[in-house]
Amino acid sequence: MTTSSSRFASGPGISRNAAIAGGVVLLHVAVLWAIQSGLLRRAVEVIVPVEILTEIIEPPTPKVEPPPPAPKPAPVKRTTPKAPTPPPAPRPMAIADPTPAPNAPTGVLTPQPPAPPIDAPVAQTPAPPAPPAAPPAPPSIVLPSNDADYLQNPKPAYPLMSKRLGEQGKVIVRVYIGADGIPQRAEIGKSSGYDRLDQAALSSVMRWKFIPGKRNGVAEAMWNNVPFNWVLE
Repeated sequence: MTTSSSRFASGPGISRNAAIAGGVVLLHVAVLWAIQSGLLRRAVEVIVPVEILTEIIEPPTPKVEPPPPAPKPAPVKRTTPKAPTPPPAPRPMAIADPTPAPNAPTGVLTPQPPAPPIDAPVAQTPAPPAPPAAPPAPPSIVLPSNDADYLQNPKPAYPLMSKRLGEQGKVIVRVYIGADGIPQRAEIGKSSGYDRLDQAALSSVMRWKFIPGKRNGVAEAMWNNVPFNWVLE
């Protein structure tokens, strides 16, 4: 009786342990199946708030440090020019005393040279030599003229023999005219080729009056060329 009762008492304990072991096995199988099928991840997404996942996944923002301030420029020191130190004044002359008093100030017996001025004169640069004077302008010369109507010079007469022979040509007479406008002498500068026409030009010139030539506004005697064009009409 005792053996059978203990057998019956141990039977329910074994079945309970087997049930617990089986439940644990089934739980592990269910967890593995949930991991493989993604069911566990979905459950975690539903249970865990989105904000917590964002804080876990998002990396921290790096802290940006401000750039260091630019160094301030060093203050410029302004130096004030020092005034020249005046030379010491000459010491006064002392009179020799045969019985000097004790602690009497000593002086010099010889005269001292005068103190130099504080501002010594600055050596002046000699001025550059003056440029050479420009050469004088050439004198203004006005040649004599016989074109003025008030002179009333007669028209040269055509030689009759030259007319008959058909002689014509151009003569240039060089005339030396004095400061009073009167011809002093004349010569043939260029001949016409006919002596009668050349001599007629010389005689006509010596009877004329001229406006005298001038140098710098002053009348003076000078040479001038007078043309004669002998042409038959």
